[in-house]
Amino acid sequence: MKQSIPIWLTLIIIIETLPMFIGPFVAIFNPSGMPGLAKLPEPLGFALLYSARNLAVGIAFIIAYILKDKRMLFILILIRLITDLIDLPNFVYHGAFPNPLRLTVLFFCLYYIPAVYALRYLWKQIKR
Repeated sequence: MKQSIPIWLTLIIIIETLPMFIGPFVAIFNPSGMPGLAKLPEPLGFALLYSARNLAVGIAFIIAYILKDKRMLFILILIRLITDLIDLPNFVYHGAFPNPLRLTVLFFCLYYIPAVYALRYLWKQIKR
């Protein structure tokens, strides 16, 4: 029997996964509401590509959580962390958000720190 996933890890997974579903919804139904998409010549095409990528990873998170597969969760959180490490500098560089300091704090508090904490826990669980 697989060991249950702690509540705090469940919250981190929800925080990591929620943007994977909210972002595509906004991108498809309101591409001008997505930073950077409104400036593109064909925003809907990029919105669909962005949505497909995020929905696929979001669904993979849900499947890994339901299966309580710690290895899969580790890989998905690591991928999400790498993506976030690339996204933040791009958002700041291109001026996608009006307040870069607030955005940086948000990324550190909601994505980077929880992801590292979750990765550390999952690594220990995998090595058992």
